[in-house]
Amino acid sequence: MWHVIERFSPFVVCALLATTVTGVAATVAPDVLVKQVTLDVLDIVKRDRDIQAGDHKKIIALVEEKVLPHFDFDSMTRIAMGRNWRQASPEQKKRLVVEFKTLLVRTYSSAISNYQDEKFEFQPLRAAPDATDVTVNVRVIQPGREAVRIDYDMENTPDGWKCYNVYVAGVSLVANYRTEFDSEVRRNGVEGLLKSLEAKNKSLEQAPIAGKK
Repeated sequence: MWHVIERFSPFVVCALLATTVTGVAATVAPDVLVKQVTLDVLDIVKRDRDIQAGDHKKIIALVEEKVLPHFDFDSMTRIAMGRNWRQASPEQKKRLVVEFKTLLVRTYSSAISNYQDEKFEFQPLRAAPDATDVTVNVRVIQPGREAVRIDYDMENTPDGWKCYNVYVAGVSLVANYRTEFDSEVRRNGVEGLLKSLEAKNKSLEQAPIAGKK
């Protein structure tokens, strides 16, 4: 399930959490932030033909600059590891976060290059005004395909709102990785999982990012 994020028009996974204004996430409600930055990132992709064509450097740079600051990779990795997180040493935990982050960067990069002019419906946020842990709901309208619901679990941190889990059509993407990770740990231990992630990331780095289908 290495590419589980790519199942349902995955561009939305990265676009909705990107931003171009420093500090915005700390002051704007999470649902408002999602809408504002989605439109901004969509505009970048639509105007940049190199990104649309799959330019590796530009896509990676876009993901690293606009997307990564708004994900809590420590929490995402811990959730993906589940009970196996306790088995990892402090040094292994650091390496796991780095490798998982690298894996997601590559997956999101492929998603950006495959953007197919999806439309978005942003649902009103149902949460108390002082809530610090919320779920932002979005419907993705895809030409000729059934609409897909995307849910983002977000937490308000000292550094602003951060996403720590994403659900596509009710399925947790992080939980899907947990199944893969758990199977690898049972076979080869935490170190075996790390070697598997390192090998996967190396192969993805060498492979070209696919352009539009």
